[in-house]
Amino acid sequence: MSRRFAAALSASAMTVTALVAAAAPAQAVPADKSKVLSGWTQADAGSYSGWLAARGSQGKWAAYAFDWSTDYCSKSPDNPFGFPFETSCARHDFGYRNYKKAGTFAANKPRLDSALYADLKRVCAKYGGAKKTSCNALAWTYYEAVKNLG
Repeated sequence: MSRRFAAALSASAMTVTALVAAAAPAQAVPADKSKVLSGWTQADAGSYSGWLAARGSQGKWAAYAFDWSTDYCSKSPDNPFGFPFETSCARHDFGYRNYKKAGTFAANKPRLDSALYADLKRVCAKYGGAKKTSCNALAWTYYEAVKNLG
């Protein structure tokens, strides 16, 4: 075989390999992504705990391409009067961002807002007396804000 022919054959083989590689689909997102997302955005404490554990080990969920970004409680205080609402707001952001990305936000928004309210009430349950009453009033205010403006 001549050197020219061998070089042309080698170049053709490299071109075919490059074309095949370029045409190969990117790593597919796992088929259960919507199920996992739904499981982490329910109002119950187990859903919150599951999301919190996953948030602490985001690398394990990289194939799902979730958006973990957050601005916490947006333009409202993250810890109003010392009540730690920031993590509840982060989970709410997680739901909003990922359902928007999936194109199913409108169908899920009421549940996401209700889950935020449930999360905030769990924060308030740690207090007693007037402090609990104040916390619950703030939780309701945050819920109403996202329900009507979010």
